[in-house]
Amino acid sequence: MNYIVMDMEWNQPWPGSPSSKKVLPVQIRGEIIQIGAVRITEAGEVADEFQVMIRPKFYRHLNRRVSKLTGIKENRLRDEGIPFPEAMELFQSWCGEDIVFLTWGFDDIGILRENLQLFDMDAAFTDRWYNAQMIFNAQTDGSNSQKALKTAMEMLGIEATRPAHDALGDAYHTALICARLDLKKGMAEYDEALKSHENGFHGAELPGCIARKVFYDYTDKRAALSAMSGEENLCPVCGGRMLGSRWFSQPGHRYMDLATCPEHGKFLIRVRLSLQDNGLTRVSRLTYEATSEAAEAYARRAEKADPEDNANRPRRRRRRRSAARETGPAENS
Repeated sequence: MNYIVMDMEWNQPWPGSPSSKKVLPVQIRGEIIQIGAVRITEAGEVADEFQVMIRPKFYRHLNRRVSKLTGIKENRLRDEGIPFPEAMELFQSWCGEDIVFLTWGFDDIGILRENLQLFDMDAAFTDRWYNAQMIFNAQTDGSNSQKALKTAMEMLGIEATRPAHDALGDAYHTALICARLDLKKGMAEYDEALKSHENGFHGAELPGCIARKVFYDYTDKRAALSAMSGEENLCPVCGGRMLGSRWFSQPGHRYMDLATCPEHGKFLIRVRLSLQDNGLTRVSRLTYEATSEAAEAYARRAEKADPEDNANRPRRRRRRRSAARETGPAENS
């Protein structure tokens, strides 16, 4: 048996762009543009590597934020990228049989399965999969908070030798971490680790977090955020209904809002949205003290007051911005 440590980069359409309005046969959170993977042998040795660039079919214009984060440019995708089905044939051939996938987080495997479904390809080869973060936490500090790859490397004294936010670079660094873990033990105890943290990962918790809860089965982002600022927006002290102010978006499908309890004052709310296997939306919610580091981050963000990042901006204003984009210079999507 071999362990395949995998990381991916994916493109997302720019809000309001023509690409964002495309109706696809399968709902996806992003279209994969790069796959990097590193093999770990059963003996725990870091072995060969795999990398492929993928030319997107549906979101063909690269989101400028994705390009800035990853360093990938559209001309590179045009020159080096191959169609997704061809890339997956190469990847599966390289992986071989009797494999187990390891990723740093929950997102990559879900994105991969969505893309496979989009292209009507079998996803059965991804069935054996584990989130290496949970194994790492269980065998280090025992926490249930999501750690950045850089943080985990620092904890183990691993020096970065590859670029970050590059699929192969991140896969390689994750493999170095995994090679120091007892993977067989981690896999055997994985289900128990999930049960002991029934609320799952909430994302990176900042100092001052006082409550955490997970909600399930919302139809979409709008319904989820509406519930988080409505009937589920309860004071962590008295349980009474709080009033929300304004959602601001953050990277990784996260949003934050400053809520107020008439009796106990303000609390910072951070939520992370993720797609469930049934296509509905899961919400991981964290509540912070008003004097916390997270609340200070919200205050700084609110001062900038960028309306494009406001998750609840009025529909009429959004249409005006979209129309302006369509008549002006082309935007990356």
